[in-house]
Amino acid sequence: MYQAGRTIKETLDQIHRRDLVLPAIQREFVWRPDQVYGLFDSLMQGYPFGAFLYWEIEPENSAKYMFYDFVLNYHQRDKPHCEPLGDMPSQKLTAVLDGQQRLTALNIGLRGTMAWKLPRYRWNNDGAFPIRKLHLDLLWHADADEELKYRFRFLTKEQHKMSEKGAFWFPVRDILSMTEVVDINEWLIENLPPEQVGAAFKSASRSLFRLFQVVHTDNTLAYYEEREQDIEKVLQIFIRTNSGGTILSYSDLLLSVAVAQWDDLDAREEIHGLVDELNRIGSGFTFSKDLVLKAGLMLSDIGSVGFKVANFNRENMDVFKSKWGSIKRALALTVRLISDFGFARESLRAHNAILPIAYYLYLKNPGDSYLTHNQFEHDRQAVREWLIRSLLKSGVWGSGLDTLLTALRQVIKDNSCESFPITHIYEEMAGRGRSLVFNDEELDDLADMQYGNRLTFALLSLLFPFVDLSNHFHVDHIFARARFTKTRLSAAGVPEDKISDFIQLRDGLANLQLLEGSKNLEKSAKMPSKWLVETYSDPMSRQAYLDLHVLGKVPEYMAEFDEFYDSRRGKLKEKIKRMLGRTENPV
Repeated sequence: MYQAGRTIKETLDQIHRRDLVLPAIQREFVWRPDQVYGLFDSLMQGYPFGAFLYWEIEPENSAKYMFYDFVLNYHQRDKPHCEPLGDMPSQKLTAVLDGQQRLTALNIGLRGTMAWKLPRYRWNNDGAFPIRKLHLDLLWHADADEELKYRFRFLTKEQHKMSEKGAFWFPVRDILSMTEVVDINEWLIENLPPEQVGAAFKSASRSLFRLFQVVHTDNTLAYYEEREQDIEKVLQIFIRTNSGGTILSYSDLLLSVAVAQWDDLDAREEIHGLVDELNRIGSGFTFSKDLVLKAGLMLSDIGSVGFKVANFNRENMDVFKSKWGSIKRALALTVRLISDFGFARESLRAHNAILPIAYYLYLKNPGDSYLTHNQFEHDRQAVREWLIRSLLKSGVWGSGLDTLLTALRQVIKDNSCESFPITHIYEEMAGRGRSLVFNDEELDDLADMQYGNRLTFALLSLLFPFVDLSNHFHVDHIFARARFTKTRLSAAGVPEDKISDFIQLRDGLANLQLLEGSKNLEKSAKMPSKWLVETYSDPMSRQAYLDLHVLGKVPEYMAEFDEFYDSRRGKLKEKIKRMLGRTENPV
Protein backbone atom coordinates (compact mmCIF):
# COMPACT_ATOMS: atom_id res chain seq x y z
CA MET A 1 0.00 0.00 0.00
CA TYR A 2 1.45 3.36 -1.06
CA GLN A 3 1.66 6.07 1.63
CA ALA A 4 2.14 9.80 1.11
CA GLY A 5 5.48 11.28 2.05
CA ARG A 6 6.72 12.27 5.48
CA THR A 7 9.30 14.89 6.31
CA ILE A 8 12.86 13.92 7.16
CA LYS A 9 12.40 15.34 10.68
CA GLU A 10 9.31 13.17 11.27
CA THR A 11 11.13 10.07 10.00
CA LEU A 12 14.21 10.71 12.14
CA ASP A 13 11.93 11.09 15.15
CA GLN A 14 10.49 7.66 14.33
CA ILE A 15 14.01 6.22 14.27
CA HIS A 16 14.84 7.95 17.54
CA ARG A 17 11.72 6.50 19.21
CA ARG A 18 12.53 3.11 17.64
CA ASP A 19 9.17 3.01 15.94
CA LEU A 20 11.17 2.52 12.73
CA VAL A 21 13.72 -0.32 12.97
CA LEU A 22 15.85 -2.62 10.85
CA PRO A 23 14.96 -6.30 10.47
CA ALA A 24 17.73 -8.86 10.84
CA ILE A 25 17.60 -9.50 7.11
CA GLN A 26 19.13 -6.09 6.43
CA ARG A 27 22.80 -5.72 5.58
CA GLU A 28 25.26 -3.37 7.28
CA PHE A 29 25.67 0.33 6.50
CA VAL A 30 28.13 0.49 3.61
CA TRP A 31 27.95 4.03 2.22
CA ARG A 32 31.06 6.16 1.82
CA PRO A 33 31.17 9.85 2.87
CA ASP A 34 30.90 11.03 -0.75
CA GLN A 35 27.65 9.06 -1.13
CA VAL A 36 26.26 10.90 1.90
CA TYR A 37 27.26 14.23 0.34
CA GLY A 38 25.55 13.25 -2.89
CA LEU A 39 22.34 12.30 -1.08
CA PHE A 40 22.10 15.63 0.75
CA ASP A 41 22.93 17.54 -2.43
CA SER A 42 20.16 15.70 -4.32
CA LEU A 43 17.69 16.62 -1.59
CA MET A 44 18.76 20.26 -1.67
CA GLN A 45 18.35 20.36 -5.45
CA GLY A 46 14.91 18.75 -5.23
CA TYR A 47 15.79 15.63 -7.20
CA PRO A 48 13.51 12.56 -6.96
CA PHE A 49 14.32 10.65 -3.81
CA GLY A 50 12.68 7.28 -4.44
CA ALA A 51 10.11 5.53 -2.27
CA PHE A 52 10.94 3.27 0.67
CA LEU A 53 9.52 -0.13 1.45
CA TYR A 54 8.33 -0.68 5.02
CA TRP A 55 7.12 -3.84 6.72
CA GLU A 56 4.35 -3.40 9.28
CA ILE A 57 4.77 -6.07 11.99
CA GLU A 58 1.83 -6.84 14.23
CA PRO A 59 2.38 -6.91 18.02
CA GLU A 60 1.85 -10.68 18.24
CA ASN A 61 4.72 -11.23 15.78
CA SER A 62 7.27 -8.69 16.99
CA ALA A 63 8.85 -11.10 19.49
CA LYS A 64 9.52 -13.72 16.80
CA TYR A 65 12.28 -11.83 15.06
CA MET A 66 15.48 -9.94 15.83
CA PHE A 67 15.56 -6.20 15.15
CA TYR A 68 18.36 -3.66 14.97
CA ASP A 69 18.75 0.05 15.49
CA PHE A 70 20.01 2.40 12.79
CA VAL A 71 23.67 3.35 12.92
CA LEU A 72 24.02 6.78 14.51
CA ASN A 73 27.72 7.27 15.33
CA TYR A 74 29.58 5.26 12.70
CA HIS A 75 33.17 4.23 13.51
CA GLN A 76 34.92 2.14 10.88
CA ARG A 77 36.94 0.14 13.43
CA ASP A 78 35.04 0.25 16.72
CA LYS A 79 31.38 0.62 15.76
CA PRO A 80 30.64 -0.36 12.15
CA HIS A 81 27.67 -2.61 12.90
CA CYS A 82 24.03 -1.98 13.70
CA GLU A 83 23.18 -2.46 17.39
CA PRO A 84 20.67 -5.19 18.31
CA LEU A 85 17.52 -3.92 20.04
CA GLY A 86 16.82 -7.03 22.11
CA ASP A 87 13.36 -8.45 22.74
CA MET A 88 10.48 -6.24 21.64
CA PRO A 89 7.35 -8.26 22.57
CA SER A 90 3.78 -7.14 21.97
CA GLN A 91 4.83 -4.00 20.16
CA LYS A 92 3.78 -2.88 16.72
CA LEU A 93 6.86 -2.09 14.66
CA THR A 94 7.73 -0.75 11.25
CA ALA A 95 10.79 -2.41 9.73
CA VAL A 96 12.64 -1.02 6.72
CA LEU A 97 12.96 -3.49 3.83
CA ASP A 98 14.31 -1.01 1.27
CA GLY A 99 15.97 2.33 2.01
CA GLN A 100 18.24 1.50 4.93
CA GLN A 101 21.34 3.11 3.39
CA ARG A 102 19.54 6.40 2.65
CA LEU A 103 17.86 6.56 6.07
CA THR A 104 21.11 5.74 7.87
CA ALA A 105 22.91 8.43 5.89
CA LEU A 106 20.26 10.94 6.98
CA ASN A 107 20.46 9.72 10.57
CA ILE A 108 24.26 10.09 10.68
CA GLY A 109 24.27 13.40 8.81
CA LEU A 110 21.58 15.08 10.90
CA ARG A 111 22.02 13.43 14.29
CA GLY A 112 25.29 11.51 14.44
CA THR A 113 28.94 11.30 13.49
CA MET A 114 31.20 9.41 11.09
CA ALA A 115 34.76 8.21 11.72
CA TRP A 116 36.80 6.44 9.06
CA LYS A 117 40.49 5.53 8.94
CA LEU A 118 42.99 8.08 7.72
CA PRO A 119 45.49 6.82 5.11
CA ARG A 120 48.96 5.76 6.26
CA TYR A 121 47.83 5.33 9.89
CA ARG A 122 47.83 1.99 11.69
CA TRP A 123 44.49 0.40 12.59
CA ASN A 124 45.44 0.20 16.28
CA ASN A 125 46.06 3.95 16.43
CA ASP A 126 43.00 5.69 17.93
CA GLY A 127 44.10 8.91 16.26
CA ALA A 128 43.58 7.29 12.86
CA PHE A 129 39.80 7.62 13.26
CA PRO A 130 38.90 11.29 13.93
CA ILE A 131 35.21 11.85 14.73
CA ARG A 132 33.46 14.07 12.19
CA LYS A 133 30.08 15.76 11.92
CA LEU A 134 28.36 16.78 8.69
CA HIS A 135 28.60 20.46 7.74
CA LEU A 136 27.26 22.63 4.91
CA ASP A 137 29.33 25.46 3.47
CA LEU A 138 26.85 28.34 3.41
CA LEU A 139 29.06 30.51 1.23
CA TRP A 140 29.82 27.92 -1.46
CA HIS A 141 29.11 28.86 -5.08
CA ALA A 142 29.38 25.90 -7.45
CA ASP A 143 30.52 26.38 -11.03
CA ALA A 144 27.80 26.02 -13.67
CA ASP A 145 29.15 22.68 -14.92
CA GLU A 146 29.50 21.07 -11.48
CA GLU A 147 27.12 18.20 -10.72
CA LEU A 148 26.99 18.92 -6.99
CA LYS A 149 25.64 22.40 -6.30
CA TYR A 150 26.00 22.32 -2.50
CA ARG A 151 29.18 21.63 -0.57
CA PHE A 152 28.70 19.13 2.27
CA ARG A 153 31.64 17.75 4.25
CA PHE A 154 32.24 15.68 7.38
CA LEU A 155 34.56 17.83 9.54
CA THR A 156 36.33 17.37 12.86
CA LYS A 157 36.03 20.07 15.53
CA GLU A 158 39.47 21.36 14.54
CA GLN A 159 38.57 21.50 10.84
CA HIS A 160 35.38 23.38 11.67
CA LYS A 161 37.27 25.97 13.71
CA MET A 162 40.03 26.38 11.11
CA SER A 163 37.93 26.48 7.94
CA GLU A 164 39.61 27.82 4.83
CA LYS A 165 39.18 31.38 3.68
CA GLY A 166 35.88 32.06 1.91
CA ALA A 167 34.05 29.13 3.55
CA PHE A 168 31.53 29.23 6.39
CA TRP A 169 30.52 25.84 7.75
CA PHE A 170 27.11 25.23 9.28
CA PRO A 171 26.73 22.10 11.49
CA VAL A 172 23.90 20.31 9.68
CA ARG A 173 22.53 18.79 12.88
CA ASP A 174 21.70 22.31 14.17
CA ILE A 175 18.86 22.57 11.64
CA LEU A 176 16.83 20.09 13.71
CA SER A 177 16.53 22.57 16.58
CA MET A 178 15.25 25.33 14.29
CA THR A 179 11.46 25.17 14.27
CA GLU A 180 10.64 28.51 12.62
CA VAL A 181 12.08 30.47 9.73
CA VAL A 182 13.00 33.33 12.07
CA ASP A 183 15.47 30.95 13.75
CA ILE A 184 17.53 30.96 10.55
CA ASN A 185 18.02 34.73 10.54
CA GLU A 186 18.82 34.80 14.26
CA TRP A 187 21.45 32.07 13.83
CA LEU A 188 23.12 33.87 10.91
CA ILE A 189 23.20 37.21 12.72
CA GLU A 190 24.74 35.57 15.80
CA ASN A 191 27.28 33.39 13.96
CA LEU A 192 28.35 35.08 10.71
CA PRO A 193 31.53 37.14 11.13
CA PRO A 194 30.65 40.87 11.31
CA GLU A 195 32.44 41.65 8.05
CA GLN A 196 30.30 39.04 6.23
CA VAL A 197 26.87 39.82 7.67
CA GLY A 198 26.03 42.17 4.82
CA ALA A 199 27.77 40.66 1.82
CA ALA A 200 27.22 36.99 2.60
CA PHE A 201 23.93 37.12 4.47
CA LYS A 202 21.71 36.70 1.41
CA SER A 203 23.66 33.73 -0.01
CA ALA A 204 23.99 32.02 3.36
CA SER A 205 20.32 32.50 4.24
CA ARG A 206 19.25 30.94 0.92
CA SER A 207 21.29 27.80 1.55
CA LEU A 208 20.18 27.55 5.15
CA PHE A 209 16.53 28.15 4.33
CA ARG A 210 16.68 25.44 1.66
CA LEU A 211 18.10 23.00 4.22
CA PHE A 212 15.30 23.97 6.61
CA GLN A 213 12.71 23.18 3.92
CA VAL A 214 14.33 19.82 3.09
CA VAL A 215 14.31 18.69 6.73
CA HIS A 216 11.17 20.28 8.17
CA THR A 217 8.60 20.97 5.48
CA ASP A 218 9.16 18.91 2.30
CA ASN A 219 7.18 15.67 2.39
CA THR A 220 10.01 13.83 0.68
CA LEU A 221 9.95 10.36 2.21
CA ALA A 222 7.13 8.43 0.55
CA TYR A 223 6.90 4.70 1.14
CA TYR A 224 5.14 1.46 0.32
CA GLU A 225 3.80 -0.49 3.24
CA GLU A 226 3.87 -4.32 3.29
CA ARG A 227 1.60 -5.97 5.86
CA GLU A 228 2.34 -9.65 5.10
CA GLN A 229 3.39 -11.45 8.31
CA ASP A 230 4.99 -14.61 6.83
CA ILE A 231 8.78 -14.23 7.08
CA GLU A 232 9.39 -16.42 4.01
CA LYS A 233 7.24 -14.19 1.80
CA VAL A 234 8.79 -11.07 3.28
CA LEU A 235 12.24 -12.48 2.57
CA GLN A 236 11.36 -12.94 -1.10
CA ILE A 237 10.08 -9.36 -1.27
CA PHE A 238 13.29 -8.20 0.35
CA ILE A 239 15.47 -10.03 -2.17
CA ARG A 240 13.57 -8.63 -5.14
CA THR A 241 13.64 -5.05 -3.88
CA ASN A 242 17.35 -5.22 -3.11
CA SER A 243 18.43 -6.38 -6.56
CA GLY A 244 19.63 -2.84 -7.34
CA GLY A 245 21.73 -0.31 -5.46
CA THR A 246 24.20 -2.00 -3.13
CA ILE A 247 23.50 -5.48 -4.41
CA LEU A 248 22.24 -8.13 -2.02
CA SER A 249 24.64 -11.06 -2.26
CA TYR A 250 23.79 -14.65 -1.50
CA SER A 251 25.93 -14.35 1.61
CA ASP A 252 23.67 -11.51 2.77
CA LEU A 253 20.74 -13.84 2.21
CA LEU A 254 22.34 -16.66 4.15
CA LEU A 255 23.11 -14.33 7.04
CA SER A 256 19.56 -13.02 6.87
CA VAL A 257 18.04 -16.49 7.13
CA ALA A 258 20.46 -17.59 9.84
CA VAL A 259 19.58 -14.51 11.87
CA ALA A 260 15.87 -15.16 11.40
CA GLN A 261 16.13 -18.84 12.36
CA TRP A 262 18.78 -19.06 15.11
CA ASP A 263 16.58 -18.82 18.16
CA ASP A 264 19.17 -18.94 20.96
CA LEU A 265 22.15 -17.25 19.30
CA ASP A 266 22.43 -13.87 17.60
CA ALA A 267 23.79 -15.08 14.25
CA ARG A 268 24.70 -11.60 13.03
CA GLU A 269 26.65 -10.81 16.18
CA GLU A 270 28.31 -14.25 16.20
CA ILE A 271 29.39 -14.10 12.56
CA HIS A 272 30.54 -10.49 12.59
CA GLY A 273 32.32 -11.14 15.87
CA LEU A 274 34.20 -14.09 14.37
CA VAL A 275 35.15 -12.05 11.30
CA ASP A 276 36.59 -9.34 13.56
CA GLU A 277 38.44 -11.96 15.63
CA LEU A 278 40.00 -13.62 12.57
CA ASN A 279 41.08 -10.29 11.11
CA ARG A 280 42.98 -9.41 14.30
CA ILE A 281 45.13 -12.56 14.22
CA GLY A 282 48.84 -12.08 13.52
CA SER A 283 49.60 -9.09 11.32
CA GLY A 284 45.93 -8.89 10.33
CA PHE A 285 43.68 -10.13 7.52
CA THR A 286 40.72 -8.84 5.52
CA PHE A 287 38.28 -11.73 5.72
CA SER A 288 34.58 -11.01 5.28
CA LYS A 289 31.36 -12.65 6.37
CA ASP A 290 31.28 -14.38 2.99
CA LEU A 291 34.23 -16.55 4.00
CA VAL A 292 32.72 -17.40 7.38
CA LEU A 293 29.37 -18.28 5.86
CA LYS A 294 30.92 -20.45 3.17
CA ALA A 295 32.99 -22.13 5.89
CA GLY A 296 29.73 -22.79 7.72
CA LEU A 297 28.32 -24.58 4.69
CA MET A 298 31.53 -26.52 4.09
CA LEU A 299 32.30 -27.57 7.66
CA SER A 300 28.65 -28.43 8.41
CA ASP A 301 28.63 -30.88 5.45
CA ILE A 302 25.60 -29.07 4.01
CA GLY A 303 25.01 -30.21 0.42
CA SER A 304 27.25 -28.25 -1.90
CA VAL A 305 29.11 -25.28 -0.50
CA GLY A 306 27.43 -22.89 -2.93
CA PHE A 307 25.34 -19.92 -1.87
CA LYS A 308 22.15 -21.45 -3.24
CA VAL A 309 18.71 -20.80 -1.82
CA ALA A 310 18.16 -24.56 -1.48
CA ASN A 311 20.95 -24.67 1.11
CA PHE A 312 19.29 -22.05 3.31
CA ASN A 313 16.39 -24.02 4.78
CA ARG A 314 15.68 -24.27 8.49
CA GLU A 315 17.05 -27.84 8.75
CA ASN A 316 20.44 -26.79 7.36
CA MET A 317 20.53 -23.69 9.52
CA ASP A 318 19.88 -25.84 12.57
CA VAL A 319 22.87 -28.02 11.61
CA PHE A 320 24.98 -24.90 11.05
CA LYS A 321 23.99 -23.55 14.45
CA SER A 322 24.62 -26.86 16.27
CA LYS A 323 28.18 -27.01 14.90
CA TRP A 324 28.92 -23.31 15.25
CA GLY A 325 31.25 -23.67 18.25
CA SER A 326 33.42 -26.24 16.46
CA ILE A 327 33.38 -24.19 13.26
CA LYS A 328 34.62 -21.11 15.11
CA ARG A 329 37.46 -23.06 16.75
CA ALA A 330 38.53 -24.65 13.45
CA LEU A 331 38.54 -21.32 11.58
CA ALA A 332 40.50 -19.54 14.32
CA LEU A 333 43.07 -22.37 14.41
CA THR A 334 43.37 -22.28 10.62
CA VAL A 335 44.00 -18.55 10.50
CA ARG A 336 46.55 -18.80 13.31
CA LEU A 337 48.28 -21.55 11.33
CA ILE A 338 48.50 -19.55 8.10
CA SER A 339 49.63 -16.56 10.13
CA ASP A 340 52.47 -18.74 11.46
CA PHE A 341 53.23 -19.53 7.82
CA GLY A 342 53.81 -15.78 7.46
CA PHE A 343 50.64 -14.85 5.60
CA ALA A 344 48.70 -11.64 6.24
CA ARG A 345 46.23 -9.39 4.43
CA GLU A 346 48.73 -8.38 1.74
CA SER A 347 49.94 -11.89 0.85
CA LEU A 348 46.85 -14.12 1.10
CA ARG A 349 45.55 -13.71 -2.43
CA ALA A 350 42.59 -16.14 -2.28
CA HIS A 351 40.68 -16.33 1.00
CA ASN A 352 38.76 -19.46 -0.02
CA ALA A 353 42.03 -21.39 -0.20
CA ILE A 354 41.98 -21.79 3.58
CA LEU A 355 38.63 -23.64 3.60
CA PRO A 356 39.96 -27.15 2.85
CA ILE A 357 42.50 -26.64 5.63
CA ALA A 358 39.73 -25.52 7.98
CA TYR A 359 37.66 -28.59 7.11
CA TYR A 360 40.63 -30.88 7.78
CA LEU A 361 41.31 -29.26 11.17
CA TYR A 362 37.59 -29.38 11.95
CA LEU A 363 37.58 -33.16 11.45
CA LYS A 364 40.93 -33.73 13.15
CA ASN A 365 40.26 -31.35 16.06
CA PRO A 366 43.91 -31.39 17.22
CA GLY A 367 43.72 -28.35 19.49
CA ASP A 368 46.28 -25.57 19.82
CA SER A 369 49.16 -28.05 20.02
CA TYR A 370 48.85 -28.48 16.25
CA LEU A 371 50.60 -25.14 15.81
CA THR A 372 53.81 -26.05 17.65
CA HIS A 373 54.07 -29.74 18.58
CA ASN A 374 56.75 -31.77 16.79
CA GLN A 375 54.36 -34.63 16.09
CA PHE A 376 52.47 -32.37 13.65
CA GLU A 377 55.54 -30.89 11.93
CA HIS A 378 55.28 -33.04 8.79
CA ASP A 379 51.54 -32.41 8.64
CA ARG A 380 52.00 -28.64 8.89
CA GLN A 381 54.57 -28.72 6.10
CA ALA A 382 52.18 -30.66 3.86
CA VAL A 383 49.41 -28.13 4.51
CA ARG A 384 51.81 -25.27 3.85
CA GLU A 385 53.09 -26.73 0.58
CA TRP A 386 49.60 -27.36 -0.73
CA LEU A 387 48.39 -23.88 0.22
CA ILE A 388 51.32 -22.11 -1.42
CA ARG A 389 51.11 -24.23 -4.59
CA SER A 390 47.40 -23.53 -4.92
CA LEU A 391 47.97 -19.79 -4.49
CA LEU A 392 50.80 -19.69 -7.02
CA LYS A 393 48.90 -21.66 -9.66
CA SER A 394 46.80 -19.35 -11.80
CA GLY A 395 43.07 -20.08 -12.03
CA VAL A 396 42.75 -22.55 -9.15
CA TRP A 397 40.48 -20.34 -7.05
CA GLY A 398 38.50 -18.82 -9.91
CA SER A 399 35.45 -20.20 -11.69
CA GLY A 400 33.97 -23.48 -10.50
CA LEU A 401 35.05 -22.73 -6.94
CA ASP A 402 32.03 -24.27 -5.21
CA THR A 403 32.32 -27.54 -7.15
CA LEU A 404 36.03 -27.75 -6.30
CA LEU A 405 35.50 -27.08 -2.60
CA THR A 406 32.72 -29.65 -2.39
CA ALA A 407 34.95 -32.26 -4.05
CA LEU A 408 37.93 -31.48 -1.81
CA ARG A 409 35.69 -31.75 1.23
CA GLN A 410 34.78 -35.30 0.24
CA VAL A 411 38.42 -36.25 -0.41
CA ILE A 412 39.48 -34.93 2.98
CA LYS A 413 36.57 -36.66 4.69
CA ASP A 414 37.45 -40.00 3.06
CA ASN A 415 41.23 -39.84 3.59
CA SER A 416 42.12 -37.76 6.64
CA CYS A 417 42.50 -40.40 9.33
CA GLU A 418 46.16 -39.74 10.16
CA SER A 419 47.40 -36.73 8.21
CA PHE A 420 46.55 -34.07 5.67
CA PRO A 421 45.79 -36.14 2.53
CA ILE A 422 47.95 -34.07 0.21
CA THR A 423 48.49 -36.80 -2.39
CA HIS A 424 44.76 -37.53 -2.70
CA ILE A 425 44.06 -33.81 -2.95
CA TYR A 426 46.62 -33.40 -5.74
CA GLU A 427 45.06 -36.30 -7.63
CA GLU A 428 41.53 -34.93 -7.23
CA MET A 429 42.57 -31.47 -8.40
CA ALA A 430 44.51 -32.86 -11.38
CA GLY A 431 41.45 -34.91 -12.37
CA ARG A 432 39.43 -31.70 -12.41
CA GLY A 433 41.89 -29.89 -14.64
CA ARG A 434 43.55 -28.01 -11.78
CA SER A 435 46.90 -29.73 -11.57
CA LEU A 436 49.36 -28.13 -9.18
CA VAL A 437 52.33 -29.18 -11.32
CA PHE A 438 53.89 -26.18 -13.12
CA ASN A 439 55.01 -26.26 -16.76
CA ASP A 440 58.10 -24.50 -18.19
CA GLU A 441 56.24 -21.33 -19.12
CA GLU A 442 54.75 -21.04 -15.63
CA LEU A 443 58.17 -21.67 -14.07
CA ASP A 444 59.63 -18.82 -16.12
CA ASP A 445 56.82 -16.53 -14.97
CA LEU A 446 57.51 -17.44 -11.34
CA ALA A 447 61.26 -16.87 -11.76
CA ASP A 448 60.46 -13.37 -13.04
CA MET A 449 57.92 -12.49 -10.37
CA GLN A 450 58.11 -8.87 -9.23
CA TYR A 451 58.26 -7.05 -5.92
CA GLY A 452 54.75 -5.89 -5.00
CA ASN A 453 53.05 -8.97 -6.43
CA ARG A 454 50.84 -10.46 -3.71
CA LEU A 455 52.28 -13.90 -4.54
CA THR A 456 55.95 -12.94 -4.13
CA PHE A 457 55.91 -13.61 -0.40
CA ALA A 458 54.30 -17.04 -0.92
CA LEU A 459 56.90 -18.04 -3.50
CA LEU A 460 59.84 -16.90 -1.37
CA SER A 461 58.45 -18.69 1.67
CA LEU A 462 58.18 -21.90 -0.37
CA LEU A 463 61.74 -21.55 -1.70
CA PHE A 464 63.16 -20.87 1.75
CA PRO A 465 61.12 -23.01 4.18
CA PHE A 466 63.76 -22.77 6.92
CA VAL A 467 62.75 -19.14 7.64
CA ASP A 468 60.71 -18.90 10.84
CA LEU A 469 57.84 -16.84 9.47
CA SER A 470 56.07 -16.62 12.83
CA ASN A 471 58.44 -13.67 13.28
CA HIS A 472 57.81 -10.51 11.28
CA PHE A 473 59.55 -10.84 7.91
CA HIS A 474 59.82 -8.40 5.02
CA VAL A 475 60.28 -9.01 1.32
CA ASP A 476 63.64 -7.27 1.06
CA HIS A 477 65.69 -6.05 -1.90
CA ILE A 478 69.16 -7.60 -1.74
CA PHE A 479 70.55 -4.59 -3.61
CA ALA A 480 68.54 -1.70 -2.15
CA ARG A 481 65.99 0.05 -4.39
CA ALA A 482 67.49 3.42 -3.48
CA ARG A 483 70.63 2.55 -5.44
CA PHE A 484 68.75 2.18 -8.74
CA THR A 485 68.53 5.78 -9.83
CA LYS A 486 70.19 6.96 -13.02
CA THR A 487 72.44 9.29 -11.06
CA ARG A 488 73.61 6.70 -8.51
CA LEU A 489 74.05 3.93 -11.08
CA SER A 490 76.12 6.21 -13.30
CA ALA A 491 78.24 7.27 -10.30
CA ALA A 492 78.74 3.57 -9.46
CA GLY A 493 80.29 2.94 -12.84
CA VAL A 494 77.36 1.32 -14.63
CA PRO A 495 77.66 1.97 -18.39
CA GLU A 496 75.03 4.31 -19.79
CA ASP A 497 73.58 1.65 -22.08
CA LYS A 498 72.99 -0.71 -19.12
CA ILE A 499 71.31 1.69 -16.70
CA SER A 500 67.75 1.09 -17.94
CA ASP A 501 68.36 -2.68 -17.82
CA PHE A 502 69.53 -2.44 -14.21
CA ILE A 503 66.45 -0.47 -13.24
CA GLN A 504 64.22 -3.08 -14.90
CA LEU A 505 65.89 -5.90 -12.96
CA ARG A 506 65.70 -4.05 -9.63
CA ASP A 507 62.32 -5.49 -8.51
CA GLY A 508 62.74 -9.00 -9.93
CA LEU A 509 62.66 -12.15 -7.79
CA ALA A 510 66.41 -12.68 -8.11
CA ASN A 511 66.98 -9.42 -6.20
CA LEU A 512 64.55 -10.34 -3.40
CA GLN A 513 64.84 -12.27 -0.15
CA LEU A 514 62.93 -12.74 3.09
CA LEU A 515 64.54 -10.76 5.88
CA GLU A 516 63.44 -10.33 9.47
CA GLY A 517 62.02 -6.87 10.09
CA SER A 518 64.71 -5.74 12.55
CA LYS A 519 67.51 -6.92 10.26
CA ASN A 520 65.88 -5.21 7.30
CA LEU A 521 65.97 -1.92 9.18
CA GLU A 522 69.63 -2.48 10.06
CA LYS A 523 70.49 -3.33 6.48
CA SER A 524 68.78 -0.23 5.06
CA ALA A 525 70.50 0.82 1.82
CA LYS A 526 73.89 -0.76 2.55
CA MET A 527 75.62 -2.74 -0.14
CA PRO A 528 74.77 -6.40 0.54
CA SER A 529 78.44 -7.46 0.61
CA LYS A 530 79.16 -4.92 3.36
CA TRP A 531 76.04 -5.85 5.33
CA LEU A 532 76.91 -9.55 5.19
CA VAL A 533 80.40 -8.96 6.59
CA GLU A 534 79.02 -6.75 9.39
CA THR A 535 76.21 -9.16 10.26
CA TYR A 536 78.08 -12.44 9.86
CA SER A 537 81.70 -11.77 10.81
CA ASP A 538 82.48 -15.47 10.91
CA PRO A 539 83.23 -16.62 7.32
CA MET A 540 81.55 -19.99 7.87
CA SER A 541 78.34 -18.39 9.13
CA ARG A 542 78.41 -15.95 6.22
CA GLN A 543 78.84 -18.75 3.70
CA ALA A 544 76.02 -20.71 5.32
CA TYR A 545 73.74 -17.68 4.88
CA LEU A 546 74.80 -17.32 1.24
CA ASP A 547 74.09 -20.97 0.54
CA LEU A 548 70.74 -21.03 2.35
CA HIS A 549 69.47 -18.01 0.45
CA VAL A 550 70.94 -19.10 -2.91
CA LEU A 551 72.90 -15.88 -3.17
CA GLY A 552 76.08 -17.25 -4.73
CA LYS A 553 78.88 -14.72 -5.02
CA VAL A 554 77.64 -11.29 -3.92
CA PRO A 555 79.62 -8.56 -5.72
CA GLU A 556 81.06 -5.54 -3.98
CA TYR A 557 80.21 -3.18 -6.81
CA MET A 558 76.87 -2.16 -8.36
CA ALA A 559 78.34 -2.48 -11.84
CA GLU A 560 78.36 -6.27 -11.36
CA PHE A 561 74.68 -6.44 -10.32
CA ASP A 562 73.46 -7.82 -13.67
CA GLU A 563 75.83 -10.78 -13.46
CA PHE A 564 74.67 -11.51 -9.91
CA TYR A 565 71.04 -11.23 -11.00
CA ASP A 566 71.35 -13.60 -13.96
CA SER A 567 73.25 -16.16 -11.92
CA ARG A 568 70.78 -16.15 -9.03
CA ARG A 569 67.75 -16.17 -11.35
CA GLY A 570 69.03 -19.37 -12.96
CA LYS A 571 69.56 -21.02 -9.58
CA LEU A 572 66.13 -19.95 -8.32
CA LYS A 573 64.44 -21.24 -11.44
CA GLU A 574 66.08 -24.64 -10.98
CA LYS A 575 64.96 -24.70 -7.36
CA ILE A 576 61.42 -23.71 -8.33
CA LYS A 577 61.40 -26.46 -10.94
CA ARG A 578 62.55 -29.07 -8.42
CA MET A 579 59.81 -28.01 -6.01
CA LEU A 580 56.89 -27.27 -8.33
CA GLY A 581 57.57 -29.39 -11.38
CA ARG A 582 56.09 -32.42 -9.61
CA THR A 583 53.87 -33.28 -6.64
CA GLU A 584 55.23 -36.68 -5.61
CA ASN A 585 57.40 -35.45 -2.75
CA PRO A 586 55.98 -32.70 -0.56
CA VAL A 587 58.41 -30.05 0.57
